[in-house]
Amino acid sequence: FGLGEFSRLVAEAGGRDNAFTSTDFTVYHEQVHRDRLPLAMQLEADRMANLVIRPEEFAREIKVVMEERRRSYEDRPRSLLNENLLATAFAAHPYKWPTIGWMQDLENMSWRDAQAWYRQWYAPNNAIIVVVGDVEPQKVLAWAGRYYGALAPKAIPARKTLGEPVQRGLKRVMVKAPAELPYVRLGYKAPVLRDIAKDWEPFAISLLAELLGGSDAARLHQVLVRERRIATSVGADYEMVSRGPGMVFVEAAAAQGRSGAELEAGVREVIARIAAAGVTAEELNRARVQLLAQLVYKRDSFFAQALELGELESCGLSFRAADRLPERLKAITAEQIQAAAARYLVEDGLTVAVLDPQPLNPRPASAAVPGVKH
Repeated sequence: FGLGEFSRLVAEAGGRDNAFTSTDFTVYHEQVHRDRLPLAMQLEADRMANLVIRPEEFAREIKVVMEERRRSYEDRPRSLLNENLLATAFAAHPYKWPTIGWMQDLENMSWRDAQAWYRQWYAPNNAIIVVVGDVEPQKVLAWAGRYYGALAPKAIPARKTLGEPVQRGLKRVMVKAPAELPYVRLGYKAPVLRDIAKDWEPFAISLLAELLGGSDAARLHQVLVRERRIATSVGADYEMVSRGPGMVFVEAAAAQGRSGAELEAGVREVIARIAAAGVTAEELNRARVQLLAQLVYKRDSFFAQALELGELESCGLSFRAADRLPERLKAITAEQIQAAAARYLVEDGLTVAVLDPQPLNPRPASAAVPGVKH
């Protein structure tokens, strides 16, 4: 297929296509009527085997990526802070590098680099096909065999186990950027899910993050926003499914006149209280209901379902683990949450990133690259 044919054919079939890259995998996805599924699979098979990166196309697209980096990271202080947090927290693991790359990476990258990467990694034996919808499995298998079975497998380089040295003390990073008020983001090293039947700590940590910052009724909001009024917003997040090491993130934005040091102290005090005294039955029940509801809401979206199944498979788990997530969440106790907080949300595994606000100096928005859609 020629330049632009992929998206044109999908659109003519009444569908849409897109792609994105995460820290663990790259996703190409199409949403089409089930009758046009063979077309989507044929197009993806062609992209997997026959992509030719032309220098002039690369030169145009790399400018789009640079512009995306400027808009999404370098012009957004909180995104820039998070990049620096990860670069500080990880000493050896590739998670220290931003998915989009540093600007210097983009400036030095050539079309030959992209073509070499494609030739090395894009192969049927290094891909997972996920199909979600009202389809007949046997037909899908037949189409997969037709379009992908004819593609020759490649000798994929062996993936070494990339560990991360044990962190043995608090790490700090400060980022100066134009902003109105201070902002802090704390990252704690934590385990991720490896065995759906045996691992309980990732589920306890998921509930811990939810009851810390999952809603306005969560502990951080109640203490730092409503009671002490040192923050205008707070949050916590944790992804239990990952190829590499995990982290729990907690963030807070300062109220007027409050400092980053006050925010950090407040967040750590709330966490220490949970580690020492635990959580209430009401807090646990609310957090559990919220996480279970999120799992249910995923069933309303074909895309969310496909992403979850593909993520599980890509990260070394079976897609069947998705059906066991609710029961594992329901089994977690308040004592397990307290134990997880006491073990993992500690200073030795903590990296603190602080945004030091600088005077705002508005500048004209970066010019869009003409004739390019991304």
